[in-house]
Amino acid sequence: MTVLQAILLGFLIVCAVAVSFSRNLLNSIIIYMSFSLVMCMIWICLQSPDLAITEAAVGAGVTTILFFVTLKKIHAIQQEDAENRH
Repeated sequence: MTVLQAILLGFLIVCAVAVSFSRNLLNSIIIYMSFSLVMCMIWICLQSPDLAITEAAVGAGVTTILFFVTLKKIHAIQQEDAENRH
């Protein structure tokens, strides 16, 4: 295991813990997106470019967009902004 892979694995653990403790839904989605991007880099380090492309497209791309659209549809983003202002 190289130093880069160890750092990336450590960052994956930090992202997993951070998303579970995050109370803001928008922050949770952003942390999840960074988790997917780091996982994409790990797949590249493991010489599996097909999985890396799939992880980047589905994990960081499509899923994140669907989460943002869902938050917008249920008006969760505006509610969190209003709660933070008060």
